[in-house]
Amino acid sequence: MTLTPARRIDTADWTVLAQELDSYGGALTPQLLTPAQCADIAALYEKEELFRTTIDMARYRFGSGQYRYFHHDLPEPVAALRAAFYPHLLTIARAWAARLGRPAPWPDTLEEWLERCHAAGQDRSAQILLRYEAGDWNALHRDVFGEMLFPLQVVIGLDDHGTDYTGGEFLLVEQRPRAQSRGTTQVLRQGHGLIFTTRDRPVATKRGWSAGAMRHGVSTVRSGRRRALGLVFHDAA
Repeated sequence: MTLTPARRIDTADWTVLAQELDSYGGALTPQLLTPAQCADIAALYEKEELFRTTIDMARYRFGSGQYRYFHHDLPEPVAALRAAFYPHLLTIARAWAARLGRPAPWPDTLEEWLERCHAAGQDRSAQILLRYEAGDWNALHRDVFGEMLFPLQVVIGLDDHGTDYTGGEFLLVEQRPRAQSRGTTQVLRQGHGLIFTTRDRPVATKRGWSAGAMRHGVSTVRSGRRRALGLVFHDAA
């Protein structure tokens, strides 16, 4: 039997993924989408009616490239992926909040959490499709859109690294207190999801847990075209 993407998410080794997130702030999932499913999602980029706005990164000095924010009425494959990830990420988010002594305001369901975001004035969809051509890149940043924040998000590769494009590795940079920053890179494999921290992650110190600030970005695409789906679990103000 062929597993659905949601079932592949459910059957992933979440113990290992949580350990990777604890250690590095990012973790690559098993393959969730087939090449055909990736192509179907990538093709949505040309359907302008699905999106509320298009961002030219160079215009805003975010780097170079383009991405589009979906309307709230998400295409079924996108909505299903986000809904399937939420309960697994919720467990990790609550554990991180407990370590850092922070509130854990996230309810059991994604729908209720998004209602709380909207009630607080964060009512714009933050789900995106990204497109990079040769020479494009994404500056290091955080996706914090207001006070209502979910600490984890996911990006899913839609093109095959080494065949469809080269370069374009995903970047994570940890700003360590009283020390030099530490960077990691990850090739975003086609159909795989990369879970990463939105803002920071718990770091063990001699005095207990502290928040390790992190930013993410994309290295320069050397050739071809790199497309990806971004799943964010809070909405934008």
